[in-house]
Amino acid sequence: MQSRLMSAIEACANVAVGYGIAVGTQIIVFPLFGIDVSLSDNLVIGLMFTAISLGWSFLLRRAFNRLWVVDLPIRGRQVRPD
Repeated sequence: MQSRLMSAIEACANVAVGYGIAVGTQIIVFPLFGIDVSLSDNLVIGLMFTAISLGWSFLLRRAFNRLWVVDLPIRGRQVRPD
């Protein structure tokens, strides 16, 4: 099972890459729809979506880990069911 710290690190790395892609996409796509947004506004918009995405990524990762791990009464070991 992945630790909470490693789940958070993975979620942060995933969201950081997504943030860069999102801001780049906004810079290209917004003007195609007549939306004129400054670079600083694009960065802030991207940060807002990133914060939401980071939270959801972490919570979903923890939820799926909890669904797929079974506690064993022997020495507190945890295993994935077959």
